[in-house]
Amino acid sequence: MSSMTAKQAAPRIRYLVAMSLDGFIAGPHGEADWITSDPDIDFAATFAQFDTALMGRKTYEQVTKAGYSSLPGMKTVVCSRSLQPADYSGITILHSVSRETIAPLKTASRKDIWLFGGAVLFRDLASENLVDTVEVSVVPILLGSGVPLIADTADRIQLSLTAHEIYKTGIVRLQYAVLPRHPQA
Repeated sequence: MSSMTAKQAAPRIRYLVAMSLDGFIAGPHGEADWITSDPDIDFAATFAQFDTALMGRKTYEQVTKAGYSSLPGMKTVVCSRSLQPADYSGITILHSVSRETIAPLKTASRKDIWLFGGAVLFRDLASENLVDTVEVSVVPILLGSGVPLIADTADRIQLSLTAHEIYKTGIVRLQYAVLPRHPQA
């Protein structure tokens, strides 16, 4: 038997989010009280897949309003042009999103990276081909308005369905691989 172990796959950036049936990830004021829980969803197993939470400033502000400074057991990375690292101990602040700023996160991570909310951040990362999967739990509610799954973009993002699951509560979990975008010549 060889003493060598299989090389671990590179950590992926996974946009894992709850969404209303009409396409919103938060209500008009950032509220998430409409997101219902399902007893068949193993949240502990889901959290165990990640060691880094990557979020935009607005999502981070909602997390702190809810009384958390980070997600338990995860390194917190906030993408913001306005927050200053000296003002926030215990979190990492990135002032821009690019292959150069995201590569060190992937190198340091031993598990996947959770793109935790952030329609604008998702758009910016996807435009740089930095998102590996989109995993949406569709909650059976119509909000009418709020924060969309993705901020306005001129770019199409091609997806390929890799898994799906339907829960008794009516929540539908969809998992897609993000297909690489090829720049226009």
